[in-house]
Amino acid sequence: MYDLKRVGDAVYEIEKDEKLGMNVPVRLYANKYILEHIQRDRTLMQAVNASMLPSIVGSMLVMPDGHEGYGFPVGGVAAFDADNGIVSPGAIGFDINCGVRLVKTNMEEKDIRPKLNRLMDSLFKNVPSGVGSKINLGFTEEDLERVATEGAEYIIGKGYGWKDDTDRTEENGHIAGANPDKVSKTAKSRGRQQLGTLGAGNHFLEVQRVERIFDERLANAYGLKENQVVVMLHSGSRGYGHQVCSDYLDTLATYQSKNGIKLPDPELAYAYLDSKEAQDYLGAMRSAVNFAFANRQIMMSSIRKSFEEVFAKSADSMGMELLYDVAHNIAKLEEHSVGGKKKVLMVHRKGATRAFAPGRHEVPKVYRAYGQPVIIPGSMGTASYILAGREEAMTETFGSSCHGSGRLMSRHQAIRDIPMSQTLGELERKHIEVRVRSKKLISEEAMEAYKNVDDVVATISEAKISNIVARLVPIGVAKG
Repeated sequence: MYDLKRVGDAVYEIEKDEKLGMNVPVRLYANKYILEHIQRDRTLMQAVNASMLPSIVGSMLVMPDGHEGYGFPVGGVAAFDADNGIVSPGAIGFDINCGVRLVKTNMEEKDIRPKLNRLMDSLFKNVPSGVGSKINLGFTEEDLERVATEGAEYIIGKGYGWKDDTDRTEENGHIAGANPDKVSKTAKSRGRQQLGTLGAGNHFLEVQRVERIFDERLANAYGLKENQVVVMLHSGSRGYGHQVCSDYLDTLATYQSKNGIKLPDPELAYAYLDSKEAQDYLGAMRSAVNFAFANRQIMMSSIRKSFEEVFAKSADSMGMELLYDVAHNIAKLEEHSVGGKKKVLMVHRKGATRAFAPGRHEVPKVYRAYGQPVIIPGSMGTASYILAGREEAMTETFGSSCHGSGRLMSRHQAIRDIPMSQTLGELERKHIEVRVRSKKLISEEAMEAYKNVDDVVATISEAKISNIVARLVPIGVAKG
């Protein structure tokens, strides 16, 4: 247990304790419900450990969906001075650039419901899911290298999407500095037939209805209205990114030993940015980031294809444009104000979403006056949200927000404690069509295994990190 002091609306702090080796305080965004649940695992201990990392600035941040992760808490945000800073794979995660994109339509539920069964069948067929899921789209080794350096733009050039899709994707669908030469043959082999696949775990594809609009001005800017049908897609870099993380954790363990670096937790292994090890990892990590953008781009093309098959209309005529695509597990060089001075920082977000304010040049022109769209998926059968970044986030959280509802139970506990029949019954009562490859996922991803997303989002709003724009509810779910 840690001494948490309330320092603002829905904001608590563990003060910097130099005796413990903390270099910055820990800041937690929580309401009463979140505060109670977040102290049941090692989330705060991991945050305190992360606060001991060298060259960390500001505060070590924990979002309201935070929970225990590998070394560094999921829902954690940490920024390091780019001049003498570090990069830590554990503070980014295994599923590099796991993220979410939202596709709009101009249809309402009444237009979709009569053909919902056919639509879910088509989506389940065209977007392969499940552990180790693969698809043979004929990509060559050269294609994979181009994907690693060019991301979504290369895939669009191959016919998977529309030119302006990259305008509404974080980093325009590709991050600079990727170096596929630093990606192992094993990672490339794992990734080659996984481009265009959903995967398993908490990854999903949902057909959703806009249930409620909270901010008409922002909703209009984002092209959202009540009863509109949208499609949400949650996936990442699959085996490609997982292998990159695994490979470099081994590399950095050797780096720690060679340099005599002592860590509060070996899972927080890091390398200084000016080292070969750090630059090699960054080149590989950025390749995985671009792989994930391309992966979601192909799946979005498959989603459009499914709608065209079922409704016998063009995707364009159904208004199937991308609202936005956000990354959850990533480290990036960004400019932020620290102590009144502008600094370039290496911002690590693990299970956290960039939420930039109006006016930032990184926000697409179409949204720049309103703030970056922030997409917050819920758990299976529960609501999801669209938020908008605001100025307070730039000064308080390095322009970051939560990324989902956040687990309450481990997957093993959920399988043990939540009967599959219970979850299926709840989904049936809500008239949600479900397609799933592995039945154990029904329990793993049950709503009881996660925090209440309404509480998570209300906390972010109360802390003035993001504005709530719309609440979405599922009508169809496809999972691995």
